[in-house]
Amino acid sequence: MSESVGVIVLAAGQGSRFRQVAGADKDKLLADCTGRDGAVRSVIEQVLVSLPAELSRRVLVTTEDRPQVIRMAQAYGFEIVLIESTGMGDSISAGVAACSQLDGWLIVLGDMPFILPSTVQQVLSGIANDGISVPVIDGEYGHPVGFGRTFGPGLMGLSGDRGAKPLFASAKVVEVAVDDPGVLWDVDVPEALTFNR
Repeated sequence: MSESVGVIVLAAGQGSRFRQVAGADKDKLLADCTGRDGAVRSVIEQVLVSLPAELSRRVLVTTEDRPQVIRMAQAYGFEIVLIESTGMGDSISAGVAACSQLDGWLIVLGDMPFILPSTVQQVLSGIANDGISVPVIDGEYGHPVGFGRTFGPGLMGLSGDRGAKPLFASAKVVEVAVDDPGVLWDVDVPEALTFNR
């Protein structure tokens, strides 16, 4: 079903925990990070590199004060959606609204650079019109998360800091078992820039 699924990368959060440790002027999305392939790239580039090229609609949601993130995403063929809020709900809503005609959406967090491309493909394969596809490791839900067409209105109705968790309650959830600790690994502090599992 991936031919009619868009990918939405959420990159609007300000990373306040990271800035408290690294310095107020340090954007975690631009921090150097050694990927699981051994290459050193910025956090956001590691995320963009891991996404399949065949997804026709590629959207990155961010704020206008991130010109380097915007240029990087454009270089990888992403359409940019600018928002003023940094809330996850607002980001998801804006991203889905930008490509609402699709049959599904893969929601990717811009600060999770260690997810294997094979995991992304598995989650994509699990997307169905009326279902949510989510990677699971050791009983814990991770990212990215795929949503079928039925969830478009619910996703566009999100706002503030609340993510899409409430939509799981009434959904057919496809649990994609993975052996990929990257699905739980976000870069909240500088120490998390090194993957050590």
